[in-house]
Amino acid sequence: MWRCCRAVASRFMCTSTSTSTSTSTSTSISAVGWWDHVGLAPKDPILSVTEAFLADTNPYRINLGVGAYRDDEGKPIVLQCVRNAEAKIAGSDFMESHSNAVSSKLVEESVKLVYGRDADVVKEGRFAGVQALSGTGACRLFAEFQRHFYPESQIFLPVPTWSNHHNIWRDAQVPERTFRYYHPDSKGLHFRALLDDIKNAPNRSFFLLHPCAHNPTGVDPTEEQWREISLALKAKNHFPFFDMAYQGFASGNLDKDAQAIRIFLDDGHLVGCAQSFAKTMGLYGHRVGCLSILCMDSKQASAVKSQLQQIARAMYSSPPVHGLLLVSTILSDPDLMALWVEEVKVMANRIEKMRATLRENLERLGSPLNWEHITDQVGMFCFSGLSQEHVDRLSKEFHIYMTHDGRISMAGVTTSNVKYLANAIHEVTRSTKAA
Repeated sequence: MWRCCRAVASRFMCTSTSTSTSTSTSTSISAVGWWDHVGLAPKDPILSVTEAFLADTNPYRINLGVGAYRDDEGKPIVLQCVRNAEAKIAGSDFMESHSNAVSSKLVEESVKLVYGRDADVVKEGRFAGVQALSGTGACRLFAEFQRHFYPESQIFLPVPTWSNHHNIWRDAQVPERTFRYYHPDSKGLHFRALLDDIKNAPNRSFFLLHPCAHNPTGVDPTEEQWREISLALKAKNHFPFFDMAYQGFASGNLDKDAQAIRIFLDDGHLVGCAQSFAKTMGLYGHRVGCLSILCMDSKQASAVKSQLQQIARAMYSSPPVHGLLLVSTILSDPDLMALWVEEVKVMANRIEKMRATLRENLERLGSPLNWEHITDQVGMFCFSGLSQEHVDRLSKEFHIYMTHDGRISMAGVTTSNVKYLANAIHEVTRSTKAA
């Protein structure tokens, strides 16, 4: 009997060893080649500028690619309103029980910035609003919402637009089309072509619009042009979705920079809006934003909000709370809000001053080109009109970095480097014939 048991055990061990070896071999074989077909993703055109800048050790290097505000020494700043808000929330228990209440406060105050404190849509609760991971997250949420409830629809993006807009709607599997916006010859708005594209788009299309400080061109429609755009969209039953990342940076006035959206409100549009506080509060690393969608009544708003929350739940559940507390504290405290308004004005004024100084320096050098567009354009970015060849020369010969489309982040221009920048631009463009 003992011999029998030993024989059975021997057979079991052989089987077990064989199975183990087979499993190990199978695992080894199956593990090989899982990701062999994965290639390098193309570099982001904006992030790659910063990478090239950081790799350069030249003391005169300039980064004109970054879209975040820098002071006149080229350094990131912490706004005083943010420091004061940090002091107010110091010692807070960052517990999940705070999240919903504070998030609601953020949304409530954010929509007042966009639509107006006394707007009917705000007082009557006819908006569906959720906290988002900055402007990018707000756009992504809306893109997913669009795909869920209008799966056959398209999104029309301006030419050009922020490069990440293409990624956002593509990854949400929303078909993308474009409409003309910028005129390269005038370096201004291609207004009539824009209206034509709105009129020729299929009824009930989605249009993405920049309400102020257009990225990357710095070209904004006038008030009268916004009114025509609103009526053209209304006539075709299009849905306007606004991406507002730079409220206050165009004019230094929060209400004036929201004028376009309020024109659409007066015309009876239901609109969507992505807001970001990354740039305007200097909170780039906190990713605080808001997505709001206007509805016919509060009941419809509740339904839309519930769907947005469900989409967010599957994507990232909920945003972190620290940045949320900072922004909601600033927006709901009258003294901090007033201080923020002052600081936004200071930032906008510095950018405007650098525009004027850069243009003056170029004209003083006797440039053959017209540089009026530098001061005609507004906000963080200047669409310089420089070609890719010019941009390449600026980086190789002068250690000045910007995106290949010639977009200059005016926040990177300072009192100490503006003359060097103007000389470099003049050097690479001096043989270019005036248009």
